[in-house]
Amino acid sequence: MPRRQLLFPNVKFIRFLSSYPRALQALAQTFAASPPIPCPPLSLPSSHYRSHFLLPTAMETDILPVEANRLGNISVQQSSDGLVDEWSLEYAEGKDLDSMRRAAEELATTDVPVAFPTETVYGLGADATRSSAVRAIFAVKGRPADNPLIVHVHSLSQLRSLLLAGKPSAEGGVDPIPEIYKPLIRKFWPGPLTIILPNPSDSVLAPEVTAGLSTFGARMPRSILALTLIRLSGVPLAGPSANASTRPSPTAAEHVKDDLNGRIRTIIDGGPCSVGVESTVVDGLSFPPTILRPGGVTVGQLRQTPGWENVVIGYKDEHEKGIRPRAPGMKYRHYSPKAKVILYEVGASIPDPKRLLEQAANKLAKGKKVGIIRTKRWKRALGLPVGLEKTREVQQQDANGASGSEPTIPETCSIPNSVDPGSRLSNLLRSVIQHQVPQAEHIVLREGLSTPMDLWDVNLGAETEDVARGLFSALRELDRKGVDVIFVEGIDDKVGGDIAAAVMNRLRKAAEIRV
Repeated sequence: MPRRQLLFPNVKFIRFLSSYPRALQALAQTFAASPPIPCPPLSLPSSHYRSHFLLPTAMETDILPVEANRLGNISVQQSSDGLVDEWSLEYAEGKDLDSMRRAAEELATTDVPVAFPTETVYGLGADATRSSAVRAIFAVKGRPADNPLIVHVHSLSQLRSLLLAGKPSAEGGVDPIPEIYKPLIRKFWPGPLTIILPNPSDSVLAPEVTAGLSTFGARMPRSILALTLIRLSGVPLAGPSANASTRPSPTAAEHVKDDLNGRIRTIIDGGPCSVGVESTVVDGLSFPPTILRPGGVTVGQLRQTPGWENVVIGYKDEHEKGIRPRAPGMKYRHYSPKAKVILYEVGASIPDPKRLLEQAANKLAKGKKVGIIRTKRWKRALGLPVGLEKTREVQQQDANGASGSEPTIPETCSIPNSVDPGSRLSNLLRSVIQHQVPQAEHIVLREGLSTPMDLWDVNLGAETEDVARGLFSALRELDRKGVDVIFVEGIDDKVGGDIAAAVMNRLRKAAEIRV
């Protein structure tokens, strides 16, 4: 087969400064890689692994920026089965590759998880075949033990090895990948789609990965950094989102450090994530096929795929208590900032500015702060009289070209003309394009108030993709500002496509009050 030699385009990094407090770090139990930590047997469903790790000393957490274009030349060859093209990298020695090798070595030889970027959100990876490493994920996140993990692979050969329990596939034998999934794999992998697969009885996966289920979820991320890390480590990675349990999912390296500083050693910084919501999870082993979690692949896209025309929705927008979750995100409260979230559904009236002022005057004590996340209809600061003068912070944002949430594409980033825009390689190239993190505008309300009120306003824009990409960042940004309540303008998940459904699913689970 002909081979193409391509160099990844240059990508500029957007760095962030954070003053987020380390309160979670003080509450978290930390652990180290050596000496090995004895771990008790898995206890389902109520135990949290965090309580089993009692070492008192926190570790230093490093953010290691890695540019995809500096890893080397990628070579892609069409696969014999026509499912996912085979890829390889001719590595270029340098600091970026050294950072990736450090992370890969930690994954292969220690129990300390590593945070890494994907196209959806940042993942917290550990060797999916070793119980001690997988338990460390639960410990670091404070994650319930009955919440299964997704396994990330770099190739179909690695996936087939898992389905065959590590045994080599016989030449001409039956493909262990169920036929129902092959149209999806051909269309969406690598990408934000997780498929539920049968776990063999003699599986090489650690039992903690499946949380006692007879199946496991797997996906191939659409990020050359993630794929390279998995290949360099030589092991499949169990990888939930790299946040403390119930916190908003991280879409930038600084978000990971906000939550996990002192609990892990390495964060690979690949810039902001391009999708911004987690992968869609589907179960093709059931009939009819079922969507267990909405995400980066929409219902409409699935129904346009052969064999998936009648796929049904199997998730709810509220927490599904009392169930045994078949996929991450089904049972427990996720995506929640520390502030109280008040979600205004589409069709609800815009918050009354006068009432907001009354709440500020009568209920919010001195020093309380309010956050607003708006999309299509709401005006800046809900139309409250704020004057024309901008704060110093907003002036600095404008000077840096960071107003609003429109993504910026570096001029040096391009997709070669020889690459089909719909090809999987094209998707990989697009995955290195960086997107801007939304900024919060600081507004001080004085008119009609005996005590001034701090208001932080975030405009995600009217486009559904921008809202999806910026949602978790906006929630975290307002958390860093120390707001006490966040008013959120919802989007229409009936006509806005299924990415809109994924956005509203996350918001409804985060909200304490829905209007």
